[in-house]
Amino acid sequence: MTFAIDHTETRPRLTVASLTGWTGVAGTFSIGAGAIHASAIGVHAEHRQAALAFTVVAALQLAWGGLALLRSGRLVTVLGGMIGIGAIGGWVLAKSQGIGFISGMEQAERVQLADGLAALLAAVSVVLVVVALATERGTPALRRPMTLGAVAVTAIAFAGMVAGGTHAHASGDGHGGSDDHAAAADAHDDEDHGPGEVHVAQAVAPVPYDPAKPIDLGGVDGVTPEQQAMAENIVAVTVMRLGQWADPAVAEAAGFRSIGDGGTGHEHFVHAGFRADGIFFDPDRPESLVYDTTGEERRLVAAMYMVDEGTALEDVPDYGGALMQWHVHDNLCYNAEGQVRGLTDADGNCAAGLTKPVPTPMIHVWIEPHRCGPFAALEGIAGGTVPEGEEILCDHAHGA
Repeated sequence: MTFAIDHTETRPRLTVASLTGWTGVAGTFSIGAGAIHASAIGVHAEHRQAALAFTVVAALQLAWGGLALLRSGRLVTVLGGMIGIGAIGGWVLAKSQGIGFISGMEQAERVQLADGLAALLAAVSVVLVVVALATERGTPALRRPMTLGAVAVTAIAFAGMVAGGTHAHASGDGHGGSDDHAAAADAHDDEDHGPGEVHVAQAVAPVPYDPAKPIDLGGVDGVTPEQQAMAENIVAVTVMRLGQWADPAVAEAAGFRSIGDGGTGHEHFVHAGFRADGIFFDPDRPESLVYDTTGEERRLVAAMYMVDEGTALEDVPDYGGALMQWHVHDNLCYNAEGQVRGLTDADGNCAAGLTKPVPTPMIHVWIEPHRCGPFAALEGIAGGTVPEGEEILCDHAHGA
């Protein structure tokens, strides 16, 4: 009797549950998204809740990506899908309306390179999870997709991590350092700016301005502790006391008079007596009040404080340093009743019967959230003239 021995080796067949399955490919994309989120943690450090949110998302994406590379199975795959969908949902919410319960992410932000790439990687990961769930477990190994995926993820994640280090909030408020606040330019093409105005980021604290929260104007290069304290005190006292003038009738009874500019969306009420009393930054005696006129009724939104009439812009005391930019109105023409009735001509003169008042430095203090910070001037013609050599400043990160 003859025995035949089969020496053919039986080699194990790699399946979808192996290292190179679709779940593993999805894991590489999850790792890329997590790496970008991890790189953005530092630039959100001033917002503890936002930094914590980025840490949690990064940890989940990185951990699941590593797990997906080591082992597979329906439970692992489904878990990855849930993490990816959650990350994408949070991104969409942050970009469309903001996440109100996370400090530092309350306002909607424009899509930027870093977060856009992170969202893309997460989305691809979710798609691959769906493919993994729909694919038969016996599918052969996917060495080529794994290799190509790893190369693509490496390139995308690297670009996202570099961009994540200079992530900007709202409209370009770079958090890579305080110099970014002073240098980041924003053309704001969708707004009606006055002729020749250039809008750049204002040197204000990297915290959105909301008077309902503790006033914090810290973190600005070149601003002394005394200037910061002065600026914060001015804002806090104004927010606390200015509400006594909320009713325009009460203001008029006390001597305030409208300058008739309500058609611009903001109406200024000026008090001649308070302008001449030599008292500054007193919400009980403000030189001017600003009302929003876009609704059915006037809504008090700011005080407009003025120094002594005729003071040159360069002579205004440096109360708040870079936090405060004063301005004058040297192109408005008033009638005998003190109402604005036109603008100066090319030679800086008013039409017959109208007069141009002595330019006086002034600054707003807003008592409601403002996208340009607590001391922002109005935009367009109402923005006035700022000190020579400076540009009208505005930072959309600092308010609603």
